[in-house]
Amino acid sequence: MTATPLNPTTRHQIVGGLLGLIGVISFSLTLPMTKLAMTDFLPMQVAVWRALGASLIAIVILLAVRPPIPIRKTWKSIGLCAAGTVFGFPVFITLAMNTVSASHGAIVVGLLPLATAICAVLISDERPSQGFWLAALVGTILTVAFVFIQAEGSVTFGDLYLLLAVISAAIGYGYGGQAAKTIGGWQVTCWGLTLSAPILAVATLFFVPHSFSATPASISALLYLTIVAQFLGFFAWYRAMALAGIARISQIQLLQLFMTFAASAVLLDEAIGVDLIVFGALVVGAVWTGMRMRVASQSDK
Repeated sequence: MTATPLNPTTRHQIVGGLLGLIGVISFSLTLPMTKLAMTDFLPMQVAVWRALGASLIAIVILLAVRPPIPIRKTWKSIGLCAAGTVFGFPVFITLAMNTVSASHGAIVVGLLPLATAICAVLISDERPSQGFWLAALVGTILTVAFVFIQAEGSVTFGDLYLLLAVISAAIGYGYGGQAAKTIGGWQVTCWGLTLSAPILAVATLFFVPHSFSATPASISALLYLTIVAQFLGFFAWYRAMALAGIARISQIQLLQLFMTFAASAVLLDEAIGVDLIVFGALVVGAVWTGMRMRVASQSDK
C-alpha cells in the first residue's frame, strides 16, 4: 500500500512548523546571550554591533548571489520589517537585559505571539478564529499577571523596554512574513539588513570604545547574536511564516520560554523558581491550543 500524499496546505503547515521551530531554537538564546555579552560591552554597543555585523554578512551574500531587486511595493514591508527587527527589538531588549533577568524577560516576551497575530490581522488577510483569540487572550492575561507578581504590583523600566521590544518585533515579524510570501525568507533578511547598513555604520561611530578588553565568553555571545539571532534564524522564521501563515507560526515562539529558562540557568546561573515554571507552562499551553485553531484568510471566502 502506498501512503496518501499530503495536500499542499497540510504540507506547507508541516514544513512551516518545522522551520518555525528551527527559528525559535535560534532565538531562544537571545536573552541570555545578550546578558552575557553585556559583561564586557555596553548595552548600545551590543545592539548596534550585532546588527551591523549581520548587515555586512547580508551585503556579501547579496553581492555573491545577485537576486532580483525587490519591487517598490515590497520595499515598504522590508523597511518596516527592518525597523522592528534590526533597530527596535535589539535596542529595547538590550536595555531591558540591563535591568531584569533573562528568565523574567522570557516571560514578558511571551506576549510576542499574540502581538504578532494582531499584526497579521492588521497588515495581511489572515483571520484567526474565535478559539484562537480566546486561547491567545488567556496566555496574555497569565503573562501580565506574572509580571505584576514579580514586580510586586509595580512595573519597572525593564518591563517597559521588554514591551517595546515585543511591539517592535511583532511589527517586524508581520511585515517580514508578508514580504517573504513574495521574495522568500532569506531575501527579506538580507535586503532588510542591507537597507539598514548605512544607519548602523553611522551609529557605530558613537559606540567605539576607547580601549578594548573582552573575555572569550562575551565575544562568543556577541558573535552568536550577530550570526544566529540576527541573521540565520530569520531565514527559517520568515520562510515558515510565508508557508504556514504569520499568526499560526508566531505561536510556536511560546516554546522559546522553556528553552530560554534552561539556557539562563546553564549560562548565567539564574535560579528557576516554581512561579516561572508554572506560569510558563500555563502560557505555553494556552498558546499551543490557539495554534491548533483555524486561521482563515479573506481569500478563502
